[in-house]
Amino acid sequence: MKTIIFMGTPQFSVPILKGLNESGDYKIKAVVTQPDKKLGRKRQLTPTPVKAYANEAGLPVFQPEKLTQSDELSKLIQVQADFIVTAAYGQFLPTNFLNSVNIAAVNVHGSLLPKYRGGAPIQYALKNGDEKTGVTIMEMVKEMDAGDMYSQESIKISDEDNAATIFDKLSYLGRDLLLQTLPKIAANPTDKTPQNPDNVSFSPTISKEEAQVSSILTAKEAHDLIRALNPNPGAFLYINGVRTKLWQSHVLDEKTDYKPGVLVDNHKRFCLSFADNSVLEVDEIQPMGKPRMKISDYLNGHGRNLKIGEKVVSDEE
Repeated sequence: MKTIIFMGTPQFSVPILKGLNESGDYKIKAVVTQPDKKLGRKRQLTPTPVKAYANEAGLPVFQPEKLTQSDELSKLIQVQADFIVTAAYGQFLPTNFLNSVNIAAVNVHGSLLPKYRGGAPIQYALKNGDEKTGVTIMEMVKEMDAGDMYSQESIKISDEDNAATIFDKLSYLGRDLLLQTLPKIAANPTDKTPQNPDNVSFSPTISKEEAQVSSILTAKEAHDLIRALNPNPGAFLYINGVRTKLWQSHVLDEKTDYKPGVLVDNHKRFCLSFADNSVLEVDEIQPMGKPRMKISDYLNGHGRNLKIGEKVVSDEE
């Protein structure tokens, strides 16, 4: 039975860890995850999803604040596991730790590498309007997401997908692909494919400024940004100076003669004009300080005084 040190933090990582633990082919020697955080209005100290599962399964858990400067690092190196498996862990792994394994240190990455190296590949695939995304099982090296690839599998992105649905799909795809790939790596660790440096792109964390829906975008670009940032952190715009998050939308086939940023329909619908005469219908909205609401509730409340033809999307607060 091969031994594994597993490293992951969010819900994305849980099916992967669970799949390894329940396969019967691997012994999880350690689970490494980020420290507990204070979450919610009550600021309650909350374990990561990976820790919650590991505790439930009786697996040993390590939570170093910074792995490279922790006492836990030497203990993990001494394990000399057959594999290190990472899936959205969230910290840099030192070379001496990666080199401590008997077979390989591998990462489950949520993109079709070499496209979208970095921490937000799913958001970028949606934001850029890609038609497909996927998972790559790759070798861990010092440079971020630059290792050789052991395997890769893609899925289509549907019009209804957002970041939450893609995270879920890729989590299970990653689990299945990893379970197929690890025996092949054990049999032949050198059977891997280098990434093409000419096709490398990056997916850094999307900033607050980049989360703003501007009227200079097309309706399609605005829609893609909205679904890329659902559920976190949420795309937003300013409607008459009020910061307002947009959670669901769809692009209409119809065109408009209104300038970008104008309300073109407020009769049970909330439709905004964008660049190229395109129109976006907003289905779910959230004014600052209020809960998420259906657009009908918004038009009966906060949006009741908005007029057709009125410019309601400003590019500044």
